Amino acid sequence: MDAIRITGGVPLSGEIVIGGAKNAALPLMAATLLTDKSLTLINMPELMDITTMSNLLRQHGARIDQSALAPDARSGVAGSGVAGSGVAGAGEAGTTGRSMTLTTECITNVTAPYDLVRRMRASVLVLGPLLARRGEAKVSLPGGCAIGTRPVDMHLKALESLGAKIQLKEGYIHATAPGGLKGANVVFPKVTVGGTENLLMAAALAAGDTILENAAREPEIGNLAECLNAMGAKITGIGSGTLRIRGVQALHGARVAVMPDRIETGTYAIASAITRGRITLKGTRFDLLESVFSAMRQAGVSIEPVPGGVVVAAENGLAGVDVMTEPYPGFPTDMQAQWMALMATADGASMITETIFENRFMHVPELTRFGADVNVHGASAIIRGRKKLSGAPVMATDLRASSSLILAGLAAEGETLVNRIYHLDRGYERLEEKLGGCGARIERIIGA
Repeated sequence: MDAIRITGGVPLSGEIVIGGAKNAALPLMAATLLTDKSLTLINMPELMDITTMSNLLRQHGARIDQSALAPDARSGVAGSGVAGSGVAGAGEAGTTGRSMTLTTECITNVTAPYDLVRRMRASVLVLGPLLARRGEAKVSLPGGCAIGTRPVDMHLKALESLGAKIQLKEGYIHATAPGGLKGANVVFPKVTVGGTENLLMAAALAAGDTILENAAREPEIGNLAECLNAMGAKITGIGSGTLRIRGVQALHGARVAVMPDRIETGTYAIASAITRGRITLKGTRFDLLESVFSAMRQAGVSIEPVPGGVVVAAENGLAGVDVMTEPYPGFPTDMQAQWMALMATADGASMITETIFENRFMHVPELTRFGADVNVHGASAIIRGRKKLSGAPVMATDLRASSSLILAGLAAEGETLVNRIYHLDRGYERLEEKLGGCGARIERIIGA
């Protein structure tokens, strides 16, 4: 099993190119199940979760081709919108030059097996598309990081509102729509990103109109909605808590850009701040992470938007700042562990309150191995910053916890060894290379 070794204490300086968002790419990939035409995704990241979703879609009948875009093909993506460009979802940021074309002419298998779904919770996103196009789906109850129960109950109840018949049997969701899905008014009892994505895809092919109230507002959902509209769907209210979908009989192909990864953006922004360095983050957008950047500015970090990116610098001491995780546009739960690492090096005390996942403080015991002063009280953690952290051997427990340990290691004096980094590879592409390019003394140890 691989590990990452870091010799910390080096202020980082340089440029890091932000890749396409994993949490946007996965539902976009699932959208191929809604049409027999080709869907081309631009700015695709190369991650374990993308490979897992590719394998799942292939066994449903998808054909997947990957390639690097020619420079002239990339030039039309940056700054493009849907209208007139043929490219949906692109922002001001450029692309990495990787594309993926998915074609599902025929769904050959409606079963999403346990062996694949257990590796990644986002696999449940095939449920809505399979049900909408084939009228049947058998999807294993999902697995993934052990940071909370994250039940799919809201997905299932919402699909039942569209006319689906749901049974849970032998660890699988058995869903059928014998009379086809029909539009309905769906009110989510609490904000659910995956539930909103599943229902958006299902409702796109449902008969009549669907209204999703208390829908999640994350930019990744906007990316999916723009993609579906580019494929011929009729969705309005994008970016709000109320989405209206007028069902159509069929969708066609499209060419869609994956938005920049805002969590990767935030992680490398904190890498700059925690080492008291200066990094230019290229290929991303300030507006995708305003809540985190606002907290960083309060802490004393300089955040400056520039054309095609953001410059993050923290050459002086930082102050503790309290945050509470909330659904978008609030402070994202996926940045909570990284924020804790930063606050462990700030002056004074700070508090983090986690409202999304009940088990998302599992990184705390590992951070204390660096000498961090963290005390957990229920859903809140009190952090008292220290002048120095010390390198230590630590073990990652989930994807974002992995990155928090990397960040602490970058700031700590001496050597850090981060074990069980397979979590990290699910969501961060070429992390050692990107940080190493900014002066970090970091290396991967194969089979440690």
